[in-house]
Amino acid sequence: MGLLDKIFGSYSEKEVKRIKPLMQKVLDLEPKYKEMSESELKDQTNILKKRLADGETTDDILPEAFAVCREASDRVLGMRHFPVQIIGGIVLHQGRIAEMRTGEGKTLVATLPAYLNGLTGKGVHIVTVNDYLAKRDSEWMGKVYRYLGLTVGLIVHDLDNDARRKAYNCDITYGTNNELGFDYLRDNMCIYKEQKVQREFYYAVVDEVDSILIDEARTPLIISGQGDKSTELYTLADRFAKTLTVHKVAELDDKEEQESVDEDADYIVDEKAKTATLTQKGVKKAEEYFHVENIMDAENSTLLHHINQAIRAYGIMRRDSDYVVKDGEVIIVDEFTGRLMIGRRYNEGLHQAIEAKEGVKVARESKTLATITFQNFFRLYKKLSGMTGTAMTEEGEFREIYKLDVVEIPTNNPVQRKDYNDVVYKTEQGKFNAVIEQIIECHEKGQPVLVGTVTIEKSELLSSMLKRRGVKHEVLNAKFHEKEAEIVAQAGKKGAVTIATNMAGRGTDIMLGGNAEFMAKAEMRKKGYTEELIAEATSYGETDNQEILEARETFQKLNKKHKDEIAGEAEEVKEAGGLFIIGTERHDSRRIDNQLRGRSGRQGDPGASRFYLSLEDDLMRLFGGEKLQAMMNALKIEEDQPIENKMLTNSIESAQRKVEGRNFSIRKSVLQYDDVMNSQRELIYAQRNKVLNGENLRDYIVNMIKDMVSETVDRYVVETEVHDDWNIEGLKNYFLHYILEEDDLVYTPQELEDETIDHIKEIITEKALAKYEAKEQEVMPERMRELERVVLLKVVDSKWMDHIDAMDELKRGITLRAYAQRDPVIEYRIEGFNMFDDMIASIKEDTVRLLLTVRIRSEEEPKREQVAKPTGTSGGSDTGAVSNQPVRKTKVGRNDPCPCGSGKKYKKCCGRDENTED
Repeated sequence: MGLLDKIFGSYSEKEVKRIKPLMQKVLDLEPKYKEMSESELKDQTNILKKRLADGETTDDILPEAFAVCREASDRVLGMRHFPVQIIGGIVLHQGRIAEMRTGEGKTLVATLPAYLNGLTGKGVHIVTVNDYLAKRDSEWMGKVYRYLGLTVGLIVHDLDNDARRKAYNCDITYGTNNELGFDYLRDNMCIYKEQKVQREFYYAVVDEVDSILIDEARTPLIISGQGDKSTELYTLADRFAKTLTVHKVAELDDKEEQESVDEDADYIVDEKAKTATLTQKGVKKAEEYFHVENIMDAENSTLLHHINQAIRAYGIMRRDSDYVVKDGEVIIVDEFTGRLMIGRRYNEGLHQAIEAKEGVKVARESKTLATITFQNFFRLYKKLSGMTGTAMTEEGEFREIYKLDVVEIPTNNPVQRKDYNDVVYKTEQGKFNAVIEQIIECHEKGQPVLVGTVTIEKSELLSSMLKRRGVKHEVLNAKFHEKEAEIVAQAGKKGAVTIATNMAGRGTDIMLGGNAEFMAKAEMRKKGYTEELIAEATSYGETDNQEILEARETFQKLNKKHKDEIAGEAEEVKEAGGLFIIGTERHDSRRIDNQLRGRSGRQGDPGASRFYLSLEDDLMRLFGGEKLQAMMNALKIEEDQPIENKMLTNSIESAQRKVEGRNFSIRKSVLQYDDVMNSQRELIYAQRNKVLNGENLRDYIVNMIKDMVSETVDRYVVETEVHDDWNIEGLKNYFLHYILEEDDLVYTPQELEDETIDHIKEIITEKALAKYEAKEQEVMPERMRELERVVLLKVVDSKWMDHIDAMDELKRGITLRAYAQRDPVIEYRIEGFNMFDDMIASIKEDTVRLLLTVRIRSEEEPKREQVAKPTGTSGGSDTGAVSNQPVRKTKVGRNDPCPCGSGKKYKKCCGRDENTED
């Protein structure tokens, strides 16, 4: 393909060529709008809106809208979009992914399609990875939209419903992926239409689209409530896991090896598949330890699940790599960004197992109230687009899952960075020695170095080695999360050495010579300005507060002073070769390596990158490292002698492609299962919306009664020649006292023989509808409609939560069907829909029963109470989730008024059957 691309041009080059005439139209309009006065330019928004109202499409008005936005941006922010940025904006408007290198101004690019689509009034969502970026961009770019008469909203943590609703009703809304997803789930749990905050999903621009739609797509968003309390079992399973011996393998292909391992170890960890499995020896130990006859029995499934999670916690999850322990809490470390994911928890009890392993308080288990994957959430938008510096390696996944193609946008200035071939060492020690020598070589000539590591442990090891050599450096990992942006911003200073875990600090530009903005902030701290005031001084929000205005003036002066100071240093750094990127290990995904490389060579700056590897690295070890090890041993290669070969680099990339393929299949599998739930979720949510929108449910309830009666009669009365085996007594008992009475359905043998099933259905349906009519007259039609809504919502929510749990349980065991040569996903779909049909039948049954038997005690309106009461959320990244803490319940005193509202003391009402001993 590489050769064909060179001859005929790549897909991206062809697409950019097709877009260029449209870009030229935008550029040609520049003089027209430049000449306009302020009021004339602002009035263009109304003119363009009218054109849309008169039947033109957004595509028809694109050149004018882009040109207006470009002119406004220049007047308000002093930034005019480059031609390549216009191309990026067109790609985003077309509902595609624009791959733009670091420092190419993606934030500004998004203003073009956002303004154009914002003119429709249907709402544009610009999705970022954290609250800080959402707030900064909404204030900064918001100035352009407000100047042109559009409204701008911001969705961040800790907003109340009214503020959220107002933000979603704006023309353009900035927010994080987690907040948008959780708001969608919460909207579909609320019990009044007025409580909903979102409107229909129209158009989204996703920033760092690879991070949100791929990295985070393996973790569904979950809103949870209180579940069962089983913390004791986690502690017991943990004590047992500590007594076991483990054998770690990359792959077990050999049967004899499997048997020999079974004899020696209690459980096996497959590092490639990331699984932990008890051996026969381990199973026997478990049966003895817990005094059970057969741990594989169904009745011991809960115990086995806890043991499996305990050995996973010990065998697979690594402290300071997968998670850290901070303030008595286990906090997940994002494997892609190295950031702490505060509030997010591993599911299925793994988090509790890690808490038991680390000796911190084991939190109570939670029950899922609502859940959705990011794939299915973002597919709710009519038009979706995204931008990132690295998307080409995952183009296949974007096409298959989201129907999005990726267009590589050319850089404004040619890329000057040199990417050297990887060098491979025999041992990790040899590799780290070489890395230290490279750092010192760069440091001595004043060239800044950014070193990327995979784990916190490795970053601290490198740090200690540099300390011994007397090299001043900064360390950035999940433990020093707070200083992230500050450290990364100064990584381009002359002679600076920065060690960063993976992609920590993503989103912060590394400028050669240093970052004047952060220097100005540091000086303001010395002058005694508070953090809040410094944040306001660098924000873009409208204000007339004199203190903030004075702080902004100070910041501008200091920023200019430092910019002038570092201009000379920037030239020296360029002379020294620009920022040197050192990768100390290849990541599973080429995209993460490309992100690390992309920190250098920003906007045409010089730079260099190289990866240092060893045969002891995880990726090398798991994918054919033994053969290389054997070859190096045979050739008697020393540990500090490198191998540098293009073929070796290609074989490493091939190993990465295999891992990416496997990760894609994992995400695809998550999606295939969630697609089954998604079609069910859509049906249930559509049903809820009908209820919330105040539709008259009378006809719906009447049909429900008819369906429920028909299905129940079919269960008890089977169509046969002889009617003796009809279970009339069972049918009568089923409907007794709420539809039928004692003297109904009484037959002589002859009468029974002459009876038909349709007639029985008719009798019961008539009686049910008569009771329904009588109930309506009793409570009055208007109150009956509200009662129907209350009852239906309560039943639907209750049954749906139980159904989510049941589907989770089904998914846990369905993979075993593969042994019977059946596709687990198809089996899950078939069984899932059978369970869904049962749930719908159960909803009908419970709704009818409640409506016909409910008694309203007073003249009060029936109260709607939320069945699903969330106590926490999980999934997503560090800003979107609340801790899964249990809700504390307060005990009612025996002499207190009864909470049921009867007016009696608790001990004489609901508490009368309780034991009086305290």
